[in-house]
Amino acid sequence: MRAYATAHLAFPLPEGHPFPLYKYRGVAEALRGLLPILPAPEVPREALYLAHEAAYLERLFTEGLSREESLRLGLPFSPSLLRRALHAAGGTLAAALDALEGGLGLNLSGGTHHAFPNRAEGYSLFNDVAVAVAWLRREGFRGRVLVLDLDAHQGNGTAVFFQNDPSVYTLSLHGERNYPLKKERSDLDVGLPDGTGDEAYLLALEGALERAWDFRPEFVFYNAGVDVLKGDRFGRLALSLEGVRRRDERVFRFVKALGVPLVVVMGGGYNRDPRLTVEAHAGTYRLALSSLA
Repeated sequence: MRAYATAHLAFPLPEGHPFPLYKYRGVAEALRGLLPILPAPEVPREALYLAHEAAYLERLFTEGLSREESLRLGLPFSPSLLRRALHAAGGTLAAALDALEGGLGLNLSGGTHHAFPNRAEGYSLFNDVAVAVAWLRREGFRGRVLVLDLDAHQGNGTAVFFQNDPSVYTLSLHGERNYPLKKERSDLDVGLPDGTGDEAYLLALEGALERAWDFRPEFVFYNAGVDVLKGDRFGRLALSLEGVRRRDERVFRFVKALGVPLVVVMGGGYNRDPRLTVEAHAGTYRLALSSLA
């Protein structure tokens, strides 16, 4: 068992920018000694072209993003940002191949679910899960895939990628009034009111997992965002650290009962207490290892 990390890859941010670069190094350090942590490989360009529109990719690699596109992304475009995004997507792809081989794959990054086939949005240049699914298909995997998105924000880009693909079931449990304001159509969207706490969240999750069970997935990608925690800058939900642990426990029990490969990607986490963000993310990966490895 191993994990992939982008902790060694930074990019310039304006002073005071809320993007939590600190957490990638923090989570990798918190897990050091539990398993080998490898630098995430760069995703093959060929894999990107299997998922994203060629015109978008060619412009991204030659011209970068315009000022307007960077505003939609929420990050200033730079070559180092592009490099990091390539490795974050590569980490998810490598984790997917690990999961096929050994049952569990871990990327200490990824979950960039706001990227659309033809554009960047919401801190997401590439949709790493969509890219990994496209690569698995090219390599011959034909099983049913569940994308279980428990980030606090709807996986709008992921929903669009798979809207016409009956072999992929997209499930998003998110804040109803949160970003993105315009929601896309997942196979199952569960919108929660602001301030939703542990018990209401877990009840909604149980119902959603029951419906996903009927799909009989043969491979699961889990976006394990911790922006559901109370005190998150952007999450607007109110789970406790124990609530996040119980959420993850239910997910891993569900996957174990299915007996299928699982990939865990990091997703969002922007708590006003950086230590809480790191602790919650690290706890997810620790629990995955103890439950499924």
